[in-house]
This record gives sequence, C-alpha cells and structure tokens, in this order.
Amino acid sequence: MPTALAAVLYESKKPLVIEEVEVLPPQVGEVMVRMKAAGICHSDLHVMKGDLPMPCPIILGHEGAGVVEAIGEGVTSVAPGDHVIPIWRASCGRCDFCLNGRPALCDMGTAMRFTGTMPDGQTRFRNPRGDCIRHYAGVSTFSSLSTMPEAAVVKIDPEFPLWKAALISCGVITGVGAVVYAAGVTAGSSVAVFGAGGIGLNIIQGARMVSAVQIIAVDKVASKEAHARQMGATHFVDSSLSDPVQAIRDLTGGRGVDYAFEAIGQPQPIEQAYDSLKKGGTCVVSGICRGDARAAINVNQLVYAEKTLKGTLYGSARPRVDLIRLMNLHRSGHLQLDELLTRTYRLDQINEAYAALERGEVARSLIVWD
Repeated sequence: MPTALAAVLYESKKPLVIEEVEVLPPQVGEVMVRMKAAGICHSDLHVMKGDLPMPCPIILGHEGAGVVEAIGEGVTSVAPGDHVIPIWRASCGRCDFCLNGRPALCDMGTAMRFTGTMPDGQTRFRNPRGDCIRHYAGVSTFSSLSTMPEAAVVKIDPEFPLWKAALISCGVITGVGAVVYAAGVTAGSSVAVFGAGGIGLNIIQGARMVSAVQIIAVDKVASKEAHARQMGATHFVDSSLSDPVQAIRDLTGGRGVDYAFEAIGQPQPIEQAYDSLKKGGTCVVSGICRGDARAAINVNQLVYAEKTLKGTLYGSARPRVDLIRLMNLHRSGHLQLDELLTRTYRLDQINEAYAALERGEVARSLIVWD
C-alpha cells in the first residue's frame, strides 16, 4: 500500500499532526496525484479553528499542483506523469449548474466538501492505526500523495512551474474571477477591496487587468500596503486608523465606488464594503465566514440606490477553462505570480506557516516538496 507524509487535523483548535498515512490506490474514475506544492489559505484555517466544522480526522489542503502517479479504471483525461491542478470544487459536467457555466455550484463538489468523502461515500486515507481519514474538498493537498476523482484534476502544460500553478489553483482564479465574472468590472471604473490577503491581492490585480482607474485597498495591517500597490492599488486605507467607508467617500468625491469586494470573511467588512458603494454599485463577497455569521445591511439601499449584493465561489469561473487562460495571461506578462509568493515551507513547518498567515506576515505562502 502506498504511503505518504500528511498534515492531519485530529481536532479543531489543535495543531496539525504530521504523520505517515496509507493512501489507497485509485478506484474506478479516480487518480492518484503526487503533490509538488500546496497553498496556505484561510479556508483551511477556518476548519482548523472550528469556524467551519468538518468531521475529523481529516487531511486539509485545497490549493496545489502535482504529477499524476497512477490512474484507476476508466480514466481517460490524464495519464501517469501528467502535470495537474486539483480542482477543489469538482463538477460532474452534466447537471444544470455545469451546463450553464457555474460548475462551482455542482452538487458533486458540494457533497465532497461537507462529507469529507469521495463520491462513493468512502475515504482513501488510513492512519497508522488503520482508522479512516477524511478528505478535504475532495483533494487533500496537505498529503504528499492524494487520491481524488478524475473530475477533480485538470491537465496543464508540463513546462509551467508547478509552484506557480499552485498559486493559480485557488487564490488567483478566485480573485481575478471575482472581478471578471462575478462583478463584471468595466474599464475606467472605481473599485474598493476589503482585505489585502491572498484573495484580495488577486482582486486588486484583476481590477488592474481590466483597467479600473481607481483601486482602493483596505486592510488593518499597514504592512500590506506595499503588496497591494505592487498588484495595482492606487490608494491604501488603514482601517485600524480610520473609518474605511468615509475614507473611500473622501477619495471618490463623496460618491463611493462602482464596485466593492470583501475578501476577509467577516460581517463588519461586508457591511463596510456595501456602504462604500455609489448608487447603482455592486458589492461582491468572496470571503468565507463562520457558519453562523450574519451581516446587517441597509435594505432600502437595494431599492432606492439600486445597489447589488452578491457572493462568488471559485471566482464564478470555469476552472477547466479559466485555469489555462490564467496560465497564458501570466506567460504574456499580464498576470503577476512571482510577486505573490512571500514564503515557502516544508510540510513539517505547516503550523508555523499558518501562524504567520494569522499574523498577516505573508501575501501568499506555499508548502513545497522536492
């Protein structure tokens, strides 16, 4: 039985445990991927902290890139040796959501996200005591070897660096997609981005890519200003020092912005993003909140000011198409990736990596295998 080194969450609010696990071989319609890079993201942190309860033990990690090690019966889209990006919202390709260009909403991906199992209801991980270990989002990229559905991988150019592919796999496609697909930001418009972390920085660069002329980054960590401006922010508001809504209105002649994005996952910045809009503006929420979180908004402004409030998952993108497009945009010089990566870690440093994320020290960091 193949084995892998993995970071296992046995209990929320406790550190991840690094241990060797058994990885069952791929069954019908499944592939086994040897991970080469995995992203450190707030979504996994929500599970670790208990904000988004998941059954344990579980191997987290949903961003990443790797190489196909083996395939199960019936697999035709990839072969051993192919480079792939795991898709953390696998889609069936046949349901109404998939056929209407909204694969992130497919029930297949939703079920795997909340049950921690493969589509057949079983798991493919075992700990040293023989206990079943759950999967996260169907991919569990915090294991050096991971079995996942064929529907959860997309084949990529083997010449494209896998660490860059890992960055694209979630943070970039979610942020840029929020701008292009969820909001439809137009050239010459004004934008405010609440949260200059991994997703927020990519919203900022997405706004730059579509030629927004005013891009206001908002964060309570002043040191994030440099990264935000590098990605394309024209202004920075330190929300720990001033009211960001008033600051945005001051920067826009009292009107507010055309588009506001929330990339933190907390009620207050959602409310602030909504309040910072001009009449007819659109607020897009991409941050993942606690399951019991509620935001208070001025409902009358939905009518009298014709504001729009909406959410976006996976950037409202089509991963099988848009991941490749983003790789091409990087090749052409339009999409920044090198500038996003702040630090790399070994798998046994993963708890340190999450501590640095919570302290706001990094733009984006990766677990990298040799």
